Amino acid sequence: MDFSPLVSQTIINKHALLRKHPLGIPEYPERQDLHTELNADVYELVSIPAQLSHLVLLSDRQWVDQERQLIVQLCHRYGILPPNTHFDQFSAEFGEFRLRWERHTEYSTYTVYCKGPFDIPFARPAITYVPQDWLASLPGEVLVATHIALDDRSRPSRSLSELASLFASNTVIGSKVSGGSASVWSDNQIHADSFSRILIHDDNLRSRQVGRLVQRLLEIETYRMLAILPLTLTRRIIPQLERYDDRLTELITGNELTGFEDEQRLLGELTRLASEIEKISAQTSHRFSASQTYYAIMQQRIVELREERIEGLQMLYEFRKQRVISAMGTFDLARSHLETLSLRVTRASSMLRTRVDISMESQIRDLLKSMDNRAHLQLRLQETVEGLSVVVLSYYLLGIVGYGLKAAKAAGYAINVELITGIAIPVVLSIVYFGVRRLRQRVKKK
Repeated sequence: MDFSPLVSQTIINKHALLRKHPLGIPEYPERQDLHTELNADVYELVSIPAQLSHLVLLSDRQWVDQERQLIVQLCHRYGILPPNTHFDQFSAEFGEFRLRWERHTEYSTYTVYCKGPFDIPFARPAITYVPQDWLASLPGEVLVATHIALDDRSRPSRSLSELASLFASNTVIGSKVSGGSASVWSDNQIHADSFSRILIHDDNLRSRQVGRLVQRLLEIETYRMLAILPLTLTRRIIPQLERYDDRLTELITGNELTGFEDEQRLLGELTRLASEIEKISAQTSHRFSASQTYYAIMQQRIVELREERIEGLQMLYEFRKQRVISAMGTFDLARSHLETLSLRVTRASSMLRTRVDISMESQIRDLLKSMDNRAHLQLRLQETVEGLSVVVLSYYLLGIVGYGLKAAKAAGYAINVELITGIAIPVVLSIVYFGVRRLRQRVKKK
């Protein structure tokens, strides 16, 4: 059957549904969506002075519909036109504050912006303008919570003593960023309100630089936490891996295999150990891979920040980067240990299976040899039985011949029964022998 007309018609129908380019060529259906995604604003235009609060909530993808419903509810609450049904990011003005929501693979971000001058940074953060009952209904768990305050360039730069009072800590760190266009300070602490704090002073930022700088700082805060997310998991599995390593060494070196049963037992224990190792690998592989991706993005954002040292202060991300690098080294060590352990178990199991296979082959060979000997004995016994059967059949046939001769003599014939019977012995033996032999040959042919 020729399907060419059917295929051609299907292609024509498909092209008929495609959007037409002005050149008359069918346009790829998702071209507009892809172009919109590439050119979507990844940062807000922020005017200084301003304050903002940033939340990162870890939540499964199943909660995205509830998050969208909450955004729609907040829009109705403030009389704002809600977005379409399916959306993964949203930004709008809600009177005193602006809210930006973004949904990612395993987390969501909520950034609240509040414009206007302030005397004391962090005294009234932007998050306080959002209805508290609405915030309490957000699904997920808080991973990052950060307040950022942006000082106008007309305000003199704050002294170290003033910074120490703002951050309530003696570990103030800071640096120049964006080619010296701004100064940024923090203290690497989570304060009483469960938020960390970052203070930015505008030295010579252009309007669009402000939003990019804020976005980079928020992404660094987010990705550095996401990068070290497997830390607790890693600390938990490292002792397990060490126990598995010791157990594997014990199984390989501490077992004397004296028979097939010992080999089977050891193979079963190695299989169980391999199963436990693979279970840990399945639980951690995705997390470690995601951590590497987040770490790479964090490093890129730090480079884009163009950080410069402020005399007398530790650089903003110098300490944080070192801690993240240390954590990433721990993850690499755990992953390498896991892969090595899995390889060793696989190799030991393979060697033991080879040994078991050789043992089984030896047993099968002995069994076949025994069966061959038994068949040979059966053949010899059969030949013996056949020889006896020739004698027995010849004996009965000679008996029949003797009875026939005796009957003929009784009938009046002059017959020497003994003589004729004796003469008949070789004849009967020959007939029986060749008859049995021919019968056996026929059976073999069948």
